[in-house]
Amino acid sequence: MNQSIRYLTKSRFKLAAECPRKLYYTGKKGYLDRSLDDSFLAALAEGGYQVGELACLAHPGGIRVDDLDHDVALAKTAELLQQDEVTIFEAAIAFGSMFVRADVLRKIGTRIEIIEVKAKSYSAKKDGDFTGAKGQLKSEFLPYLQDVAFQRYVAQNALPGHQVHAFLMLVDKEQFSTVDGLNQRFKVVVEGRRLRVQVEPGTTLESLGQLLLATVPVDEQVDMILSDTLTVEPKEQRPFPEAVGAFALAYSQDTPLPPVPSSACGGCQFKAPSWPLPEQPKSGFHECWSQAFNWGEADFSEATVLDLWNFRGKTQLIEQGVLKAKQVTLEDLKFDGEDPGVNGMTRQHRQWYICQPAWPGGGEYYFDGAGYLSARAGWKFPLHCIDFETSAVAIPFASGRHPYELTAFQFSHHVVYEDGRVEHRSQWLCAKPGVDPNIDFVRALCNALSKDNGTIFRWSAHENTVLNKLREELLASATPPKDKDALVTFIESITSRSVSSKEKIHGPRTMVDLCDIAEKFYFHPSTNGSNSLKKVLPALMKSSTALRETYGKANYGGMGVSLNFVEPIAWWQEGDGEVMDPYALLPPVFDDLSRDEADAADEGLSEELKEGGAAMAAYARLQFEDLPDARRANMESALLRYCELDTLAMVMAIQAWDHMAAATAKS
Repeated sequence: MNQSIRYLTKSRFKLAAECPRKLYYTGKKGYLDRSLDDSFLAALAEGGYQVGELACLAHPGGIRVDDLDHDVALAKTAELLQQDEVTIFEAAIAFGSMFVRADVLRKIGTRIEIIEVKAKSYSAKKDGDFTGAKGQLKSEFLPYLQDVAFQRYVAQNALPGHQVHAFLMLVDKEQFSTVDGLNQRFKVVVEGRRLRVQVEPGTTLESLGQLLLATVPVDEQVDMILSDTLTVEPKEQRPFPEAVGAFALAYSQDTPLPPVPSSACGGCQFKAPSWPLPEQPKSGFHECWSQAFNWGEADFSEATVLDLWNFRGKTQLIEQGVLKAKQVTLEDLKFDGEDPGVNGMTRQHRQWYICQPAWPGGGEYYFDGAGYLSARAGWKFPLHCIDFETSAVAIPFASGRHPYELTAFQFSHHVVYEDGRVEHRSQWLCAKPGVDPNIDFVRALCNALSKDNGTIFRWSAHENTVLNKLREELLASATPPKDKDALVTFIESITSRSVSSKEKIHGPRTMVDLCDIAEKFYFHPSTNGSNSLKKVLPALMKSSTALRETYGKANYGGMGVSLNFVEPIAWWQEGDGEVMDPYALLPPVFDDLSRDEADAADEGLSEELKEGGAAMAAYARLQFEDLPDARRANMESALLRYCELDTLAMVMAIQAWDHMAAATAKS
């Protein structure tokens, strides 16, 4: 076997297309890599392995080339391609130091079809030919199109005399399952850090019912990519063939290409949170910026333009040499610099406060007590804090269901009484394999929230979106439950929904969004402007004396009895002189996964599946993996603890803000 060739594979080409410098960092044990591309956690949550097996079943008679040795795989593929007609799974093709494995390769005479299979949802009505209004390729599909373009390029050069055509095989959201229990035909077996799918014996293309995959020809889009350019060095665009040649040469020689700093650096998988210590893995991001801008450790201790929350002009600022947040001007943000008005902070206020700690009143953080009290004026006790965990399963549970329809499998529910008492009143979880939990979820939630008329709270839009989708499901059901009308009425009473581009209907008990409260009235520099609950909670722990007094002792924080913690936890704790993130006090959801990998779950998922990534992956394991009863129980217990902390965190936010507002009013 030729061990000397370092191949530019399609996954490495994907990295290079994102940032050429990543080629140097990938695969090196000495560098931090937060990517979950090859993690069974992300694979489970996305459903990619099941979709891959479904694609194989859609091509009966295909021959699998699963040899890990490149030379062996290439030889087997070459032998199979001697046939006039053949279908190959994981066909291996090489051209120079470029190497690809095609998910599905079909040969018919001199015609070669390269089919790239992705667990990505597709709608012909919505997504069409993947081009936007101005003829540009849509950004959400561009990485997949570049992937298959690279494969076609390699195959065209490796197989002269053949006509190579490219296709994407995607999950068709316009189709629906015509059989029950389809997803349970694709079980998952975990072997170390690898996954394999165990298809139920007797499963054939005919037994699958209506095929849920769309095969879309993309030669025109690939032609656009192959005739376009790619970035190789800063401000240097090269034609596609030259660019991939440069990528392949750099990787084969293990030579780093120059850094290309941009806004994408903020999400780089090779980026450590801070300058790494000698005993820690190296940080590719810090190396890149040190080389590009001659920065030292002290420079990274300050906020950079990458920290600007929800700001789209980061790349432009970087190209202008504006690198540190303190260098950003009001003009850069298109902001007049005025103090927040009666409606609270705007996006520009939060961006500016990252750049300059110039908020009214000074101090460690900004809090608009008057604005908060005004927003709070209509709240009715008892207060209800709820949090949902959901999934979006690629292969549906039951007939009539579409791919990636929402599945609501868990909620937690805390109550705050007028006298200050806090109760973890109820929770619900259904992760039984093959069981569609949605209707029972709504029933349980209705029962939990219908005992009084107190105000209900959510954090961000997720809960409102989920309930509106469940309402649509109930209304569209061909076999609705007997209590459909009551459940729909309940959902409509606590949600808001758009009925036109200009009109929104609000139920009489519409949930209050605490994330909106945070965005308008509370800013702590440690959040970098983010309003994520998992960013806001640690900030509140730092800034609130009330939380320190209430939760600094292991007494359930005045809750009475927790539903999940037999022994109470002191949620306010210090470590290395810093207030600890309460979520770090919980044991990990997975005993076979490091905390860092679990915490990175959300970052490894696609945007459409990003809500609650770790919980979604846990749900997928509970659905598709044959787990021992004890391990299943431990995983479910971990899910319950995390969800309980989510709603307790909302309680903590209310308690902290109430205390801050009272102190502000007195002063």
